[in-house]
Amino acid sequence: MLEQCLHSQRDYLVPWGTQMRLRAVSGAAVSALPCVVGEWSHWSGCAEQCQPDLRIRRRYVQQEPRNGGEPCPALEEKAGCLEYLTYQGEDCGHEHVPAFITTSEYGKERKRRAVSSLWPSDKEAAGYCVEFKTESLSQHCALENRPYARWMQYLREGYTVCVACQPPAMNADTHRCSGDGHNADGGKILHWEAVGNSQCQGTWKKIRQLEHCSCPLVHSFIFT
Repeated sequence: MLEQCLHSQRDYLVPWGTQMRLRAVSGAAVSALPCVVGEWSHWSGCAEQCQPDLRIRRRYVQQEPRNGGEPCPALEEKAGCLEYLTYQGEDCGHEHVPAFITTSEYGKERKRRAVSSLWPSDKEAAGYCVEFKTESLSQHCALENRPYARWMQYLREGYTVCVACQPPAMNADTHRCSGDGHNADGGKILHWEAVGNSQCQGTWKKIRQLEHCSCPLVHSFIFT
């Protein structure tokens, strides 16, 4: 009984604010901790050379979630790609028709990799943009919901899209991209296909060629 009384007195003697801080510290020990992941790795090269395929990037868990904290997000992403040089440096892939396109976000990684390619530095900055009006597309584009392919959902019939031609998709000799509609008049129907889903495809008509693309991000693509 005496011990309980003394314990009660000690609690009473501790200032109320201090008691609250002690309880807060005690409660923090069991608070929820979210998952923490690192930065994305660089994109890998295409799994196969000279044909449409997939590239991959990954990130790793730095702290597992605890006490019901936020779960870990996706640790792997995939995206379509097409390499135009063999491991021996020989030109390849340009026999693919129709035009193969992918999200413009791929262009950022491709520029980084172009630094170590066989393209001279004065050609790394070369490129142009082609505007097309989408005439038709398959229903598979709108149904695509895989994380790396959601950009296909923004392809719409009747919309104007910008497609950039950059190395290494640009042929080293002609300085053009396959399927860009070169020498095609505005009435000619041209075909395109989304890399990463061969069932997402359609037709478009060339509007004009520009030095730089100016379409909204969701309507901006690149030749691959």
